[in-house]
Amino acid sequence: MAVHPLLLQQFPLLNSLPADQLERLAGQASTQTFAKREVVLPKSSAPRNLCFLVSGRLQAIDFTLDGREVGLYFIDPGDYFAELALIDGQTQPELVISNSASQVVFVPGAEIRPLLFSTPLMAEALCRRLAQRVRIQVNHRQILGLNNPLQRICAHLELLTMGGDGNRRILKAPTHQEIAIMVSLTRETVTRTFQVLQTKGVLTREGEDLLVDTAKLSELSSSRGTGGSD
Repeated sequence: MAVHPLLLQQFPLLNSLPADQLERLAGQASTQTFAKREVVLPKSSAPRNLCFLVSGRLQAIDFTLDGREVGLYFIDPGDYFAELALIDGQTQPELVISNSASQVVFVPGAEIRPLLFSTPLMAEALCRRLAQRVRIQVNHRQILGLNNPLQRICAHLELLTMGGDGNRRILKAPTHQEIAIMVSLTRETVTRTFQVLQTKGVLTREGEDLLVDTAKLSELSSSRGTGGSD
């Protein structure tokens, strides 16, 4: 079923498009809802759509050769995904699942791909997004190189709160399991480390959010403290 142009206009990548182009895309787009842990986009699927998250939260994951789940990045409302396969015409490089009940808009690649390359503002936004994704992956690789679990988890939390001083809020904070697959540790190790961080006043939970003392977090991420072993 087609979507209303105003729904597409809420996405930063699309809000610079003229009304007639938005209306044409909306006429070809569709929405779908997903339950928690449902597969939104299978790995190795053919490039068919550029996808936009309306509500909920998604996570891109992959698997090691021995079958362990590896978290790659999160997708939050307003964000888009499946752009790599659409750009190079190859298959989807990772699996995307829903971490909570989510609604996704699917815009056919045949309709939006020409606009990505012919619209300067969209092309610039796409390039900036890809550059940001590369930088995040570089930081992620550095984090995985840390042997100490406490340091690794603190460095990951620091990445989530990057860009502020004092106390920072992580909205709808990832679960311990979601963090565990991002930093290649067990959920039990993450839980024990969170208990240490809460005892030290680094983390304070407020509903679904986490309030983070970034000064203490930075100190711990660069220290040689212990936080259990995986």
